[in-house]
Amino acid sequence: MKRTLSLLAMSLCSVAMMAQAEIKFDKTLHDFGKFSETNPEVKCVFTFENTGDKPLIINQAVASCGCTIPEYTKKPVQPGEKGTINITYNGKNKIPGHFKKTITIRSNAKTQLVRLYIEGDMEEAKQ
Repeated sequence: MKRTLSLLAMSLCSVAMMAQAEIKFDKTLHDFGKFSETNPEVKCVFTFENTGDKPLIINQAVASCGCTIPEYTKKPVQPGEKGTINITYNGKNKIPGHFKKTITIRSNAKTQLVRLYIEGDMEEAKQ
């Protein structure tokens, strides 16, 4: 009887340890295309879903430079629910041309680190 209870307890523990959050993005790259230096601020949204079976917590969203600002869902995202990462790129006082920036997402998901990318072409203002 003790042996059966021990095996049952170990089985339950291993099942509990396998349960975890999982993050799945609808896309990992957003291309702004061409936009003018006269309107240098552009925005996009990355949507993700918790496809795991535990609440998903975004711990950090860090951009590769100060011209890119990420904002993210702060509350835990329950299994089957969705959250967002809102990205603002501000090209003010930046040299016109092509850019590609990285946003690193850290969470408690099975895949703890995910990289998102934004890119575009800021065209010089016509004089």
